[in-house]
Amino acid sequence: MDEALLRTLTPAVIAILVRRGADFAAAEDAVQDALVQAVRVWPDDPPRDPQGWLVTVAWRKFLDTARADASRRHREERVEGEPMPGPAEVVDDTLQLYFLCAHPSLTPASAVALTLRAVGGLTTRQIAQAYLVPEATMAQRISRAKRTVSGVRFNEPGDVATVLRVLYLVFNEGYSGDVDLAGEAIRLTRQLAAKTDHEEVAGLLALMLLHHARRPERTGPGGRLVPLAEQDRSLWNTRMIAEGVDVLQSALARDRLGEFQAQAAIAALHADARTAEETDWVQIVEWYDELVRLTDSPVARLNRAVAVGEADGPRAGLAALEELDPALPRYAAVAAYLHERDGDPVTAARLYAEAARAAPSLPERDHLTRQAARLNARLRS
Repeated sequence: MDEALLRTLTPAVIAILVRRGADFAAAEDAVQDALVQAVRVWPDDPPRDPQGWLVTVAWRKFLDTARADASRRHREERVEGEPMPGPAEVVDDTLQLYFLCAHPSLTPASAVALTLRAVGGLTTRQIAQAYLVPEATMAQRISRAKRTVSGVRFNEPGDVATVLRVLYLVFNEGYSGDVDLAGEAIRLTRQLAAKTDHEEVAGLLALMLLHHARRPERTGPGGRLVPLAEQDRSLWNTRMIAEGVDVLQSALARDRLGEFQAQAAIAALHADARTAEETDWVQIVEWYDELVRLTDSPVARLNRAVAVGEADGPRAGLAALEELDPALPRYAAVAAYLHERDGDPVTAARLYAEAARAAPSLPERDHLTRQAARLNARLRS
């Protein structure tokens, strides 16, 4: 296998797919799939025209993915914009595909990445952002996962925990990212809840419902990001909040706490507050303590620092923040907020500008830029 040849041909093949109508990210993913197949096939059956072979296989991969995406969008269109409460519809094959891609031969991280790519319809870039790793690293992980399961019979489903992780990431991408998948994730989680008596499935469903209830108020005119404290709570979906709280209470009653239940409890406390000022930050800190105990997640620790800053004052929040890696995504944004509350607008403005440059989405970048501009204007006046 001439790996140098593959590296040389890759840009040209991507360019050809783009000229045929594929967007760049989809072309990259299709070529990555073709390269994996080339590694497996070429040693025994080398092609006479390597570039032509790659173009043919990559284009076929692209078309397969496009058809899968179209099928997924058709399923989403069957779901109303506001997911309905109560029992799920008859289970289709999508949830089964999630379980099959969460194959026991894969590590949980690889199974999640493969499922997001193959079934969820997310790009390698989107998955890398969700995992906080470079895109190249995620591309390698997905390629290894595909090689691992190549030739494996998909007749042994994966575990619920891995499927929950996939559904959670699909929901997050649909809720705040480039692709609207939140409704589809809720639909599938309802199906899973109807099929299995698992407290973390209920916890995830509650978390999704509580977050989705606030969705209309998350953005303003022109897609402007609206922070939680500034949202009009009278426009939150109270029916969906009530359902989420009921589902959560049933899960917590089983006394087998998991990370999704802890996150849902935090979301429920936000939903319960009539105003931002009435938020029970002390309880939220306690739930973040549980979440950190369960996951030791740096993102949970970052959010905990915000909660500590609200409950015990910005100095306490900054002290909690000092324990974390400054390279953590959104670290600068949290530091800016806490420094502003601590009466240091100069540092806050600098950090808001720094956070804006690293923001993962255009609405978030614009919001942080406005925050920096607001403080700089105050300093100049």
